[in-house]
Order: sequence, then structure tokens, then C-alpha cells
Amino acid sequence: MKQVVSSWCGALALGLAAAPLAWSQTDGKTVYRCPGNPVLYTDALSAKEARDKGCRTLEGAPITIVQAVKPRPSASGSAAARGTEGKVDPSDQRARDSDARRILEGELKREEEQLAALQKEYNNGAPERLGEERNFQKYLDRVADMKAAIVRKEGDIAAIKRELAKLPQ
Repeated sequence: MKQVVSSWCGALALGLAAAPLAWSQTDGKTVYRCPGNPVLYTDALSAKEARDKGCRTLEGAPITIVQAVKPRPSASGSAAARGTEGKVDPSDQRARDSDARRILEGELKREEEQLAALQKEYNNGAPERLGEERNFQKYLDRVADMKAAIVRKEGDIAAIKRELAKLPQ
């Protein structure tokens, strides 16, 4: 008789210990797994709604809810939060734009001079053969490299011109 009572008390104690866990997971509500993309797990449906949507009841499966972490504002704050602190004086901005224009115009002039030198050496696809180019393939490779360099320079010049066009007059 003692064994029956002790095993019965052990089972009762185990059941009472597990009951709050099960209750806290779903708060006594039935949890449904509903099909779709993404799969929806919810306890906010009635039995009829769940059946209409094709949801299945989850029993005995532990449910974990992960709360999304709200992003914290950065220490420096955004430009809008800073107010007038991030604004530049119009005269300072004009000076910066003027400096940027001067630098870009200098780069453009330099790139155009390099392009002219490359085109002169390229000689419309027939540059002079060098003494070390006895093998005709070496000559063809050098001509192809020169053509690629000219195309790159033209691309650089176009990019500088686009940047200049963005600056105020």
C-alpha cells in the first residue's frame, strides 16, 4: 500500500509541476498552425475560423515567441534630430562647390591630355612596331592594350564630365 501511495503522490507532484508550464505556454488557449507563406501560428482564432482556413491544432509542442528587437537610435543622432547643427552656411557651400569644380576641371584637363597622348601613340590602330616585337602577336597584344587604355580614359573623362554637370554653376 505504501508503494501505491508514494507512486501516486509522485505522479501527482509531477503533474502539478508540469501543469503551470503547459498553462503558461498558451495561457489555456488552443494554438493553431495555419498554412501559407509564412506559416502562421496563432491562438487568436476560434475553432470554426481555424477549420475554415485549414489550420491544424498543435498539442504538446512547445511554442517559442521571439520578440523583435527595436533598433536603438545612434549616439550621434540623425540629421533631422540634430536640427540646424548639420547645416552648412551657404557661403561655405559655395566655396566647397567652387573647390570641387576647380579640382574636377584640373583632373579633366589632365585626363584629356593623357588621352591625346594615347591616341597619338595608337595612330588609328597602326602604332609603330618596337624592336622587341619581332613576334607579331606581341605587337597585336600591345595594340589591344593601347585600345583598352583609350577606352578606359574615355570612360574616365565621361565620368568627370558627369560630376561637373552635377555641380551648381
